[in-house]
Amino acid sequence: MPRTLLRSAAIAGTIAILGLTAGCSRTRDHKGYVVDSTLINTVEPGIDNRESVAKTLGRPSFAGQFDKDATWYYVARDTRQIGFRTPKPVGQTVLAVHFDAKGNVSSVERSGLEKIADISPYGDKTPTLGSKRGFFRELFGNIGRVGSVGQAGGTADNPN
Repeated sequence: MPRTLLRSAAIAGTIAILGLTAGCSRTRDHKGYVVDSTLINTVEPGIDNRESVAKTLGRPSFAGQFDKDATWYYVARDTRQIGFRTPKPVGQTVLAVHFDAKGNVSSVERSGLEKIADISPYGDKTPTLGSKRGFFRELFGNIGRVGSVGQAGGTADNPN
């Protein structure tokens, strides 16, 4: 009897350890455009136009918002992640295809990981302007204000 109990405990312990370490596995992920180098290298300024780029590369990941659709962006990113940590980029390709007023390709720019910016937040809280109110003021601050008219007067639906 104790031998079976010991064996069951060993099996249960092994399963528990395997279950806990399964969360520490490395995860690879790809997001965005699937890059094909031969297709990207065929897009040339002065030769291609919007239609030929759309037929060759497909629809862009997104189009430029500030230049009235004069730039198409194709974005691809590969990341790795261990367990529940933040994913780290290991590869990135950003292809920017610029068009002139007639719709012909004027330039093609290709960039990679050098464009990634690491932003570290400021502490655990976002600083805000205004008064610093304590816990009790936040909790009880609106007592007596509900349903009353503010300093600026009534609203459109309640003019009093």
